[in-house]
Amino acid sequence: MENEDQPRLRSVVSYVKRGGRMTVGQQRAWDELWPEVGRTVGELPDGKLDFTAWFGREAPVLIEIGSGMGETTSQLAAAAPELNYVAVEVYDPGLGQLMLRAEKLGVENLRLLHGDAVVLLTEHVEPGTLHGVRLFFPDPWPKKKHHKRRIVSPSFAALVASRLAPGGTFHMATDWENYAEQMLEVCSAEPALKNRYDGWAPRPEWRPVTKFEQRADVEGRVSHDLIFEKR
Repeated sequence: MENEDQPRLRSVVSYVKRGGRMTVGQQRAWDELWPEVGRTVGELPDGKLDFTAWFGREAPVLIEIGSGMGETTSQLAAAAPELNYVAVEVYDPGLGQLMLRAEKLGVENLRLLHGDAVVLLTEHVEPGTLHGVRLFFPDPWPKKKHHKRRIVSPSFAALVASRLAPGGTFHMATDWENYAEQMLEVCSAEPALKNRYDGWAPRPEWRPVTKFEQRADVEGRVSHDLIFEKR
């Protein structure tokens, strides 16, 4: 997810690896909370990740790709205690802040993964098992020459679809018009997915409005939601 306080850097992968200094609180979260709630994608054992064992219970698994600074993710996890909620992010201070927000809200159904969501889905998630995948406001790579770096591509849509259980949802949101159109075109062309709506989905009342989304609105960019489900 984009972070309004960090510069957009060049990258050839599906995300921007951002550095940044952590606050004292964020560092405490890494020191004290990460060992229990977090793992690094690149350090996972070969094979599929046992979410039931990690969470200590059997529950539907939902993966959110790009949790940013965690203001939305912490609230969404808190509001859905029936889900095993997994956040995937590459920004260290963002994960630290998410842990702090979740701790404050008393969230117990949230686990964090540091690294590339494509690697996670490809190598560590069993096909046909996910309740849902969320991708809210990914890096838009607005310059046309950089569009190939956008995470939503035919291969990514096929990967997500393959990991969803029947009826599972792939929910996207972006405030960049041409990226929204690309998402719609790409996912509509994926045979394993079907659009729940005729075009854009209504903006869900349960999705909190972030500061970044508020700024986009001020700058005249309209946010679009898309919800596809596994056939």
